[in-house]
Amino acid sequence: QVQLVESGGGLVQAGGSLRLSCKASGRRSTSINAMNWYRQAPGKQRELVAGIMTGGSTNYADSVKGRFTISRENYDNTLYLQMNALKPEDTAVYFCHAHTKFVVNVEGATAERDYWGQGTQVTVSS
Repeated sequence: QVQLVESGGGLVQAGGSLRLSCKASGRRSTSINAMNWYRQAPGKQRELVAGIMTGGSTNYADSVKGRFTISRENYDNTLYLQMNALKPEDTAVYFCHAHTKFVVNVEGATAERDYWGQGTQVTVSS
């Protein structure tokens, strides 16, 4: 299993910055091959904000490109999201997500599983 614990959310004025962290732990944490940040605003669907593969490749939602930076410390499975130039529309609960892929038998068959953190609130005031 994988446990994900987020931290770093809070209240900030528009134009300010926050840094979110997500610590992954558990038996399957060594099988993580991708980690992502999602967010969900009230009344809206959960959306992908940014993602990073174990090899370091990243992707971002168009709405955050140039303002947010995702990074990961592979040695301790900690994910970060540096958020700059925050806007009121960035207000949401931010969730850490991990995708794992692992071998399940001696023949080499694999399985995949997704894990989610509990979420951390980010509120940007105008």
